[in-house]
Amino acid sequence: MTWKSAERLLALALMLCLAGAGAQAAENSSAHSSAHSSGMGAEEARHLLNRTGFEARLADVDAFAVLDRRHAVEKLLGAARSSALTPAPEGVAAWTPPYVRRQMAADERKLFQREQVERGLALKGWWLTEMLTTDSQLTERMTLFWHNHFTSSLQKVRDAGLMYRQNLLLRKYALGSFADMLRAVARDPAMLVYLDSATNRRGQPNENFAREVMELFTLGEGRYGESDIKEAARAFTGWSIDPASGEFLWRPFQHDAGMKTVLGRSGDFQGEDVIEVLLAQPATAEFVVGKLWKEFVSPQPDPAEVARIARVFRASGYQIKPALRELLLSAAFWAPENRGALVKSPVELVVGTLRQFDVAFSDPLPFVLLLRNLGQDILSPPNVKGWPGGEAWIDTRTLLARKQFLERLMRVDEMRMTAAPMERDPEKPMAARFARALQDLRFSAQDWMKPYGDREDAMALVLLPLPPSQDATPARGADRRFDVVRAMVADPVYQLK
Repeated sequence: MTWKSAERLLALALMLCLAGAGAQAAENSSAHSSAHSSGMGAEEARHLLNRTGFEARLADVDAFAVLDRRHAVEKLLGAARSSALTPAPEGVAAWTPPYVRRQMAADERKLFQREQVERGLALKGWWLTEMLTTDSQLTERMTLFWHNHFTSSLQKVRDAGLMYRQNLLLRKYALGSFADMLRAVARDPAMLVYLDSATNRRGQPNENFAREVMELFTLGEGRYGESDIKEAARAFTGWSIDPASGEFLWRPFQHDAGMKTVLGRSGDFQGEDVIEVLLAQPATAEFVVGKLWKEFVSPQPDPAEVARIARVFRASGYQIKPALRELLLSAAFWAPENRGALVKSPVELVVGTLRQFDVAFSDPLPFVLLLRNLGQDILSPPNVKGWPGGEAWIDTRTLLARKQFLERLMRVDEMRMTAAPMERDPEKPMAARFARALQDLRFSAQDWMKPYGDREDAMALVLLPLPPSQDATPARGADRRFDVVRAMVADPVYQLK
């Protein structure tokens, strides 16, 4: 079989898994719903943790399996952080004023540009490390979600320090107030550069931010007119960056004063006033909840449920936790037909697999470059709309690259990556350690595990959102359990969540 044929077969297998997710999950869930009366069990614990983090570790599944759904969700929300756990790379937050850059000689400017590239890579490695080591996986998932909502990119901003500050801002509000985050992002220097707000001035209004704050950040397409964009752009004139510090700077002499009408409301608006007009629109809550639904529940939102959760969201003053609580406790989130209905993003696949198999490494850069190859170059989304996600993550090229990554990771001793992962126990492959660790968990012996039968089924329960699409039972032998783990990771179902 040629590589091209293998790619097509693997892609077809993944699409068939997606198409049959509901039926398989329904049968699986039915077999277990009556098997445990206290705690939600390992299957639901894995589902909750994998949807809200980057692949659940065995010990985490074990700890959450004894909780009911509500207590498990409250535990996740209660563990949310507002700051990073790992320190930033040295010098990444430094700011060099534009006038200093302009005075550089040609060789100095070239060296400065190279340092900026290195700082950007260091920043990406820092965030990848934070995703792997944080004690709140949900915080990093939400930080990544907001990074793809309030999109900015190193390619245009060209300053790692500004992108670092924006990352801290998104984490600060990741599970806090959406309204406060929107107000802060509108003034964020990285955003001012990315959407050209820093050059928006009286007589020469730049409409980029005004358009995107409506279309991508709040209302969604079709809920505003061109006149609303033009008037809002006038309101945001005068917003700029202090060249000495790189902080937000209000320049009143560049502001277009006078009456403006945005979404039917009129006044002598400044940028802050337009933000409040947008937050007053019911469509804003529905748009944000709809995106959260696609992130955590299923590709197709339920309009009635989105409207219900959006009302809770608005009533709370745009607090994110109440909206997320309603989403994670909704029947749709737990519904069998929505298990395995989402495709893992490259970050979820790479970070999740490294976490799940407890891989230690000396340098995150190879994995940063791998993510770029898989289509998710963190801190560098492809355009203002961000990564589309879903099935867009999968094509024959990226699916083959995913498969190769997993195969190489399961055979660490064969990896040829610079600063490759270092085994904590070089005599034992990761799959072997994982299979052995499974024996020590209390959930594997509980009554509700009985319908699964033997240990291989228990491995599938923790590793896969659906039953495997391929036979994962190798010839019986001393390494049978280890080979089962490898086979399940190679199964197309492992690409789903």
